[in-house]
Amino acid sequence: MKGSRWMLVSVVGLAWLAGSAGVAVAWEPTKPVEFIIPAGTGGGADVMARLIAPLVEKHKLSPRPLVVINKPGGAGAEGFLYVKGKKGDAHTIIITLSNLFTTPLHTGVPFNWKDLTPLGRLALDEFILWVNTERPDKKEFKTAREYIAAVKEKPTTFKMGGTGTAQEDQIITIQLEQALGLKFIYVPFKGGGEVCVNLVGNHVDSTVNNPAECVGHWKAGKVRPLAVFDAARLMWGTGGGDIPTAKEAIGTDIQYLMLRGIFGPPDMPKEAVDFYQGMLKKVYDSPEFQKYLLDNALKPSWLTGAEYVKWLGETESVHKDLMQKGGLLK
Repeated sequence: MKGSRWMLVSVVGLAWLAGSAGVAVAWEPTKPVEFIIPAGTGGGADVMARLIAPLVEKHKLSPRPLVVINKPGGAGAEGFLYVKGKKGDAHTIIITLSNLFTTPLHTGVPFNWKDLTPLGRLALDEFILWVNTERPDKKEFKTAREYIAAVKEKPTTFKMGGTGTAQEDQIITIQLEQALGLKFIYVPFKGGGEVCVNLVGNHVDSTVNNPAECVGHWKAGKVRPLAVFDAARLMWGTGGGDIPTAKEAIGTDIQYLMLRGIFGPPDMPKEAVDFYQGMLKKVYDSPEFQKYLLDNALKPSWLTGAEYVKWLGETESVHKDLMQKGGLLK
């Protein structure tokens, strides 16, 4: 009896080994993963990427680390072309803004979002009209209407800072000019962090950059948000309450939300795509990332697969239309 029981256990054990031998182990990175940022340091994409990399390590979501690398040249073109050139690679990913659409449309650079492998949309980013609270001329603009009136009085003398020619910031600036009969001097910088620093330093009179890029200076009382370019008020604040929409604040319904998405190189292997999508969803669901979205006024917007691809195509069409109206197409 004892011998037969041993034989039964042995047979079951051999069967399990035989079955498990044919089970493929899920793919994982075998070397450090290059995490490309097609923008400068201090901006929204840079901040998000440098949050994601340590979260992946903290929660043991990858056996190899994500190595963050900034490639800001050519309004993101350097980063996009670099990743495009790594066809079939499984150890490179890139975080993208809406310059994924604007840069090739404006410059004609040989790149399109379809050249990459969509992995996941993590968030949509708001844009805010910011002004400095300490101007050399002692003027303090407390409302958007006050600021717009001042710009109309002295056209072509007010400077609007942004993150590059024909990028999201300039698209919004042109929309403001066309809707309200304004004319700004648009001053491009290398990244969103640099834009806000120059606003604080009074090198520009206003900006239309993201909340995360100015939140530190807002907390310090150096800048003031006048309007958000969205359909609803932005309930976000460090004691400042909610921020009115552009429609409420200046009488024109300008809306613009920016992509915060992740892509891989062309023809990334399916098993690698599955790994990164799973990894990114775990990052997205983590308490730290959800707190980051809340603190930085980002809209939680996880999307992947066919729905993500469809959204990308529709969003590219919207950008093409806006840029054509603004005279920014190549």
